[in-house]
Amino acid sequence: AHQPMFFLLGNLSFLDICYTSSFIPTMLIHFLSKKKTISFTRCIVQFSVAYGMGSTECVLLAVMAYDRYVAVCNPLRYSIIMSKALCIQMSALSWGLGFLNSLIETILAIRLPFCGKNVINHFACEILAFVKLACTDISLNEIAVMLSNVIFLFSPLLLICISYIFILSTVLRINLAEGKKKVFSTCSAHVTVVSVFYGTILFMYMKPKSKDGIFEKLIAVFYGVVTPMINPVIYRMKT
Repeated sequence: AHQPMFFLLGNLSFLDICYTSSFIPTMLIHFLSKKKTISFTRCIVQFSVAYGMGSTECVLLAVMAYDRYVAVCNPLRYSIIMSKALCIQMSALSWGLGFLNSLIETILAIRLPFCGKNVINHFACEILAFVKLACTDISLNEIAVMLSNVIFLFSPLLLICISYIFILSTVLRINLAEGKKKVFSTCSAHVTVVSVFYGTILFMYMKPKSKDGIFEKLIAVFYGVVTPMINPVIYRMKT
């Protein structure tokens, strides 16, 4: 039988594997070796893949919120609305938008001229750390990244919040405690994943920058390593 939630979970799991695989092997090698170098091409591939996966996950979490909204607010029509074709289309849209965003940012980054000591102040090739090495004005790149963050972070978050407002209004109309418990059980895993994902990102971007930036780097590693690791654990516990 077609299970929309498990199809979307499969996409999320594959995405997390690709995201962590894009930089963790290189990062571990650099931790264990004295020569901490990476080629220009590998660095571009690393941050473009990571950026694409991060953007895709934002959209995919919004799609999963819609899935939970339909499951709770339209349970009798769930299998009709969340058809296999719609799931494939929404997943493809998530991947397509994520990689389109990454492609635009990557094109803007590689057009920059680089000179002098190309030492990246980060554990991995991160797009802003990369463009800061350019010996020219990078205001266009910074504006592009800022716009991308607004579109791919806050737009999906807004859709997620709207979905859960409708879910909450449905829950409040349920009289039976068992029914309410079932709804919370249905949504708890997704809410936990969204909270960890967005909590880490918002903390990373909104916290005042430290002088050495070491704390920001550790939060970035937590976001890139720990978050993808705990996602399967959360869903395994809740499903």
